Amino acid sequence: MNTEAKVGTFVIACLILLGVTVYYVGNEQWGRHSTPYKTYLKYAGGVAPGTEVLFGGITAGRVTGVRTWSQDPTRIEILLEVKEGTPVNQKSVAKLGSVSLMSSPAISITTGAQNAQRLTAGQVIASQETVSIDEMTQKLSGIADSAQVLITQTQGELKGISGQAQMLLTNLNEVTGTTNRRQVAEILQQVNSMVAQQSPKIDRITDQVLRVSRNADSVIQEIGPLVNHTDATVANVNLTIDQLRDPIRQDLAQLQSTMDQAKSLMGSMQTVVQANDDNLHDTIENLRIATENLDQLTDQVTQRPWSLVRIRQPKDRKIP
Repeated sequence: MNTEAKVGTFVIACLILLGVTVYYVGNEQWGRHSTPYKTYLKYAGGVAPGTEVLFGGITAGRVTGVRTWSQDPTRIEILLEVKEGTPVNQKSVAKLGSVSLMSSPAISITTGAQNAQRLTAGQVIASQETVSIDEMTQKLSGIADSAQVLITQTQGELKGISGQAQMLLTNLNEVTGTTNRRQVAEILQQVNSMVAQQSPKIDRITDQVLRVSRNADSVIQEIGPLVNHTDATVANVNLTIDQLRDPIRQDLAQLQSTMDQAKSLMGSMQTVVQANDDNLHDTIENLRIATENLDQLTDQVTQRPWSLVRIRQPKDRKIP
């Protein structure tokens, strides 16, 4: 056997050994000691059998199957297997992701929550949709169109602003021209001369203000004792009021008690009057009758005084 045949035989043997090793390691790692799960996505771009499954960012398994879901054709059913003992729980969420921008897509599963119940083999992992490249392209296109419109508007506004700025600069040049500078210089010169003329008057006014302030200090010192006497007077008045407050309060309480008694007496008298209302009417009626009889008796006595002595009326005298 020549050298080339020996080399070829050695290479073939190495390839066979490598294939057996990969097959054995794959079965040991993913076949015998793995837990199957499934999840559902509306977009599974680039996912195929053998795609990596990441749990918390580390490799934990492989995708075993990708197919449309018979119960809902708008969703893709993804079958996957992860290492036995991977803590996939009810709070874990599966979504389409990747390790980096240039790497192939992968199924990323979040770690969920510590107190959440673990999923058993064959259960469904909750899913979350990711933005596809087409959607991102559409959004970027819309943003680009909006930016173009905004740029156009900004250019138009910048033209108007530049025109206004040019007008402002022109006005400033006119204001700061030679004629205006001369007028400003004359005004400043007049102000300086006015200040020089009025400075003696200002000094006199300042001296007068100082004298007034000194007089005010002396007046305040003289008023101080008066204020102290006023405070003492107010304190005495307060003391007097405090001393008279209790007697006045007692007198008011007694007056209130007397008024309550008078009110009670008036109520009793009103009750008595209401109870004897009929008797009072009869008494008044008897007094009226008695008064009328007395009036009649008085009239009779006045007209016939002899009736008090004689019983019979004397005969009238005959005319002679």
